[in-house]
Amino acid sequence: MTTIGILANPAAARDVRRLIARASSISIAERCAIVQRALTGLGAVGIDRVLMMFDRGGIVSGLERAIEHHRRDVPLRWPELEILEMPVTGEARDTLKAVQLMRRKDAKVIMVLGGDGTHRLVAHECGTIPLVCISTGTNNVFPEFQESTVAGIAAGAVAKGLVDRNEVCRQNKRLGIRVNGQPQIGALIDICITSDNWIGSRAVWRTENLRELYLTFAEPDAIGLSSIGGLLKPVGREAEEGLVIELGPCDTSRQKLEVPIAPGLIEPVGINGVRRLMMEEPGRIRSRSGTVALDGEREIEFAKNDTVEIVLERDGPLTVDVSKVMKKLATKGRLS
Repeated sequence: MTTIGILANPAAARDVRRLIARASSISIAERCAIVQRALTGLGAVGIDRVLMMFDRGGIVSGLERAIEHHRRDVPLRWPELEILEMPVTGEARDTLKAVQLMRRKDAKVIMVLGGDGTHRLVAHECGTIPLVCISTGTNNVFPEFQESTVAGIAAGAVAKGLVDRNEVCRQNKRLGIRVNGQPQIGALIDICITSDNWIGSRAVWRTENLRELYLTFAEPDAIGLSSIGGLLKPVGREAEEGLVIELGPCDTSRQKLEVPIAPGLIEPVGINGVRRLMMEEPGRIRSRSGTVALDGEREIEFAKNDTVEIVLERDGPLTVDVSKVMKKLATKGRLS
């Protein structure tokens, strides 16, 4: 039996940036439709079972209704849907627990529907299980936009061994972080140090309080904090280095840069310096107090007696290159 996990975050793309910017919102009905299309793709390549976490938003309930009301005279070629037996609290630990259970139940690939924050949590627990990333969040930098039917075919092809995963998967970078010597859940794209002394609404969108920015990669066409690096000194996902950018108030900084900090929101950022961040070279932050934002969301408060260390690592999650998979399948004629 070949098993795939699907982690669909019903709360992705619903943070405060929806109120202050012009970001799109994805309804529960559309998220359910995205999963249904993925199930169709998975069924086409012979996946037997799909594991999902029950959610309070209604995605799983919508799938169950779709199965119940499907026309009896038309075969439903979806894999068997198994709901994980676990309590659901509506908090981040649900995602961590769900991925742990998917690993125990031998999921070969995990499909993730969410933004950068969702992928960060999945990446923390997935180990060597490849991820197929589908963008449904606010700032989508790590996950790329994919049509879920094709993404389902690609995920199934990797899980069934129709393609060599070593040829179609990327080993991603990650930013590790320790606070007072204790490891925390790292970041896939950026760690930003702010002068804010409280976490508040979590999402980072005010630029005047940004002080230090650590990046695994920086693409010029990105949205969010990584766009600062992308517009200053682009660094690719495959590069053996990252970036560190010193930030400050625009009126006292050496350079001012206008950046797309969120969908529909362009803000000025003060730049005081930029340098390369070398692989496996740990460093301490310079700020004495404030908050640490991980992939765009404030998560950790620290004071002057705390030490915060950050290191760029090459042990991030494996991600499936959907385009490469489909090219391999086309060349081999595996779907004929």
